[in-house]
This record gives sequence, C-alpha cells and structure tokens, in this order.
Amino acid sequence: MRRYRVPAWSFALSLLLSVVALGAEPSINPYTQWSRGPSSAADFFPIAVWLQDPAKAELYRAAGFNVYVGLWNGPTEEHLRQLQQAGMQVICSQNEVGLKHLNDPTIIGWIQDDEPDNAQPIAGGQYGPPILPETVIASYNRIRAADPNRPVLLNLSLGVAWDGWYGRGVRTNHPEDYPLYVQGCDIASFDIYPVATDIPQVSGKLWLVPFGVDRLRQWANGRPVWNCIECTHINSQNHKATPAQVRCEVWMSLIHGSMGLIYFVHEWQPKFNESALLSDPEMLAAVTQTNQQIGTLAAVLNSPTLVDAAKVTPSDADVPVALMVKRHGGAVYLFAVTMREGATHARFSIYGVAAPQSIEVLGENRTLVSKDGIFEDDFPVWGVHLYRIVP
Repeated sequence: MRRYRVPAWSFALSLLLSVVALGAEPSINPYTQWSRGPSSAADFFPIAVWLQDPAKAELYRAAGFNVYVGLWNGPTEEHLRQLQQAGMQVICSQNEVGLKHLNDPTIIGWIQDDEPDNAQPIAGGQYGPPILPETVIASYNRIRAADPNRPVLLNLSLGVAWDGWYGRGVRTNHPEDYPLYVQGCDIASFDIYPVATDIPQVSGKLWLVPFGVDRLRQWANGRPVWNCIECTHINSQNHKATPAQVRCEVWMSLIHGSMGLIYFVHEWQPKFNESALLSDPEMLAAVTQTNQQIGTLAAVLNSPTLVDAAKVTPSDADVPVALMVKRHGGAVYLFAVTMREGATHARFSIYGVAAPQSIEVLGENRTLVSKDGIFEDDFPVWGVHLYRIVP
C-alpha cells in the first residue's frame, strides 16, 4: 500500500472533519448514469451468481445474492418470469427476448461473450487466437445502440491477474491487450480461482485476486470493476477453497476497490453440479453470512475511501495486511485482511483519535480499545477483521 509523507496534524484534521461533518454523506455508487441499470441507491452493492437456473433464484436470494449474471440459452420469457417472481435482477445476453423487455426492471444490464481474451476453439479440437479487441468493441457498440439505458458487462480471464496464462494462446504475456478490451464494456470483470486450480504459478496465491482487481481498475479508466469468487471444487479433484479463504478473497477484492462480486458456483469434479454451492451446507452458510454482512455494509462500501487516515503494521513482514478506511453515519470503519498465508499480529494507528475509544469488531462479538489512536489485534491464517469506531 502506498503511503505519503504528510504532516500528522493534516491526517488528524482531515479525519476529524470527515467524522463530524453534517448533512448527506456522498456515495460513490457508479450506476447513476443508466436509467435501467443496477440500483444507484447508496445501500445497494451487487452480489451476483454466475449462469444459474432461474428456478433456483429464491434460494440464492435467501443466501444474500441480488443479481444473476448470464442465463444458459437465455433470456427466455420463462427465465424472466421466474426471476421477477423471486425478486432477482439479471445481467444477460441481448437476444430477441431481451430486446422485447427494454422496459422490464428485471434486466439491469447486458453481457458480452465470456472471456474473449482466451484462445478460441476452432474445428478439429484445436484453438485459434483470442477474439480481437476491436471485435469486442464493435459488439459493445451494437449493444449500446440497441439500448443505451443499461450497462454492458465484459468478463475476462485470469490473464488479467497472471501474464503467463497460456490459455491466451498466441497472446500469452501480452497484458497490453486489456486496456483495449475494456473499451468494449461499461463494467469490467475477470475471474481467477487460486485454490481450485492445478496451475503451480497460481495455486494457493490468493493475492492474485486483488492484484487482478488493481490492474483491471487501472486499465478500466474509471469504469466500475467486478470480479469472480470461487467457492467449489470447479475442476479440481483435490482442492477447494475453505470458507475462510472465500471470505478472505472477498475482502481482499473489496479493500482493493472491487465494486461487485460474482460467485462461480459450478463444479465438474468429483461430478458435475451446476449449483454446487447450494449442495454444500457449510460453504453456503459461510457465503450467506458474508453476503449478508456486505449487504449491511453496502452504504459504507459505497462511501469515499479516506486515504491515509490510518496505517497498519504487521508483526510479520511476510504477512502484510491491507487496509481500507471509510466514514459513514458518524462512525469510522477499518476493513483489514491478511495478504499472504500465515498468522500475524497487527498494530493500527488511526490519525485524529486521541482519547481512548471503544472499537467494535463487527460480526465477532468483541470489542477493543484504542489509546492515543493506537490498537492491536491478532490475525489468523487468511484473517479478516472489520472494525467500527464511534468517536
């Protein structure tokens, strides 16, 4: 994390003024530009599930999801009826049925073909080059011409986070393609699953998720960035993220600026299961808890980040801790996550807090006390702590 050398009194004054400021608090919710897009309410944060049967929408709604992304061979009239009945919105292909529903609030966006940056299958079981960025941009322009009132989402491959991804074929190690690809969308997304993979260069490196978020935000040039989250075996016989790893990936993403999450819930190993999350009680309970907590904190996440309002120093330099500071409703929030595998002890310094303050650790039924703006806490392996301070 970058830190700037600014006088301590400047930090203190800046944070203090932001905490006591009166009136409406600003929101950075980016969807106000589309009249038929995702909600622009300050308390809306998109938590999506990828390519699921609309018949299961009520189950996903109960698990804290609020958006479907993609519909198999859809949308159809029945898809949209089921989603509307469940109160679930969708980002889907702009097919003939979709174009008949331009006034339907169930549809909040359009999706491009998935992962055009990967090598594309051709006849004979072989692979050709990726789809050219200019082809993606032309498709985007056609979608926008038919409906300028909804955003267009483009999901890219793990090449966003790892240049060596050989699935890109002749464009492996060509990250310069990505600033061109994102010109073909309004919302840029990508997927990488560092636990459920057998690729040695990716396996176990959860930090590639926020690394990809950082890079895509840079390339997206102000467009909102979303990213995918793993929670099943996917194609791995032996590896699946634990609930703690899933939560860690989620908060790594949010702290690094992701504005939407898409859970990938399919599984091919040990057998195919389109909705494997729903068949895993332990993971489903953990994901539901995480989603509900994000929903509770949506207005906080949609508030501006207070840059350099606090810092964190881990006891183990090999286990850095990423930090985000927000202000909402008169309270200061610190969201912290470990960025490498390992436990550590962390020391937090909050500028502008002099007297002893009680610190609520959200979702953990415990409190800490800061003295002169300093408090400490232990982080387990892949640990996440969310703090709330009311001066």
